Amino acid sequence: MLPPGGSPARRCTVSDVSHHNQNKEYELSFRRNLVHARSYLITILALLVAFGAVIWMERHSGRLSAAAELPERQIDAKAVRNSPRPLTEQERQWAQVAWAYFGPNVDPATGLAFSVEKYPSATMWDTGSYLLAVISARRLELIEAREFDARIARALESLRKLPLFDGKLPNKAYNASTLQMTDYANQPSERGIGWSAIDVARLMVPLEVLVWQYPQHTEAVRALVAHWDLSALRAEGEFMGARLDQQGRVELVQEGRLGYEQYAAKTLALVGLHAPRAFSYTQQLAWQDVDGVRVGHDRRTVGESGAHNYVLSEPYLLDGLELGWDRDSGELAWRVLQAQQRRFEKTGQLTAVTEDHLDQKPYFAYNTVHANGRNWFTLSDKGEDLSALRTLSVKAAFGWYALVDNDYTRRLVAGVAALNEPQRGWYAGQYERTGQPNKALTANTNAVVLESLAYIQGGPLVRVR
Repeated sequence: MLPPGGSPARRCTVSDVSHHNQNKEYELSFRRNLVHARSYLITILALLVAFGAVIWMERHSGRLSAAAELPERQIDAKAVRNSPRPLTEQERQWAQVAWAYFGPNVDPATGLAFSVEKYPSATMWDTGSYLLAVISARRLELIEAREFDARIARALESLRKLPLFDGKLPNKAYNASTLQMTDYANQPSERGIGWSAIDVARLMVPLEVLVWQYPQHTEAVRALVAHWDLSALRAEGEFMGARLDQQGRVELVQEGRLGYEQYAAKTLALVGLHAPRAFSYTQQLAWQDVDGVRVGHDRRTVGESGAHNYVLSEPYLLDGLELGWDRDSGELAWRVLQAQQRRFEKTGQLTAVTEDHLDQKPYFAYNTVHANGRNWFTLSDKGEDLSALRTLSVKAAFGWYALVDNDYTRRLVAGVAALNEPQRGWYAGQYERTGQPNKALTANTNAVVLESLAYIQGGPLVRVR
């Protein structure tokens, strides 16, 4: 007899039940193992993406450089520090001074660092610097694994909670204690003031390090980045920042000049965001004689974007410390250093210039080798002349000392060695005109000091070449 529906009845035996249960067990076991392995699968995927980015960078570096080759190479390969070594006792003490800043200047609830001592403001640039400081402190064994994991986890959790500008990307500034969007004066801004492509790119460096080297944080990094619309950073091969115009409308403007733009292009390429025009060192390259040294600068003028073509140490130092110099960045960096050394030889003034906070108004300055048609110009972000506040920079001195081992870089680090308070951290530097210390204490200065010393001991943070 046929059962309802007309199909032959299938007898259910003990053997059938056994096979059915085994299949269910295999299926459940597979699912459990897949869940347990997901962080490793994510890590492998991240590595594949990063290797693809490396291949892309290497191919495009040669192709883009062919349009306007650099002149004869001047870099002294023997002076560039390529072989890691253990730190001296003095260098370890310097590292401990730098780490001291991040004790009282990290909010215990949010885990985010203050950009300036006792001032609860944070940009994505400063937050990137803090995460790199934690990574460097762990590499130097200044902190144990438990503290490292706790600091990183807390910071990533807070970054995931940040309200986003226009619902797409982190605002230019936040209150590090409340996580509110703010303006640059740390005043609450419900809508926000825009995003910085260069700042977001800076933050990508420690996130890449975490994915590659600390897979216990891979899932948190993945969730964080998935929350952002990184594609909004790029247009026509360049990087775009966002700001509000006078009518309160969002407008996108090209962001970055020579050095900064390429640093951002390399870091964002590691997460699959390629920008060929921004990656090229020669696309906008021009030359300026600075005390007998041909120094590269960006040929674009200020224009509507308001961006000045600062030539200073910062982007070349970060490129070398974090990613390792390539052919073009190494040559351009070497010329920037040589110009500073030549000025010292002519004037007797130790010279290590970069962007730095100040301990007096207007509280921030760009100390440059060249900017806006002038050599050794110190200016504000509005282009105002701040030459009276030109500073010998602590972080620039340490960065050059880490990357280049010669008599001048050793003079630099010796010249700034006293510019600190052991329980508070390193000052920003020393004013050239008065010889007085610039006592601004900042996350960025102390992070770069830690990165520099970690580089001496272990080489670049991300070995992509």
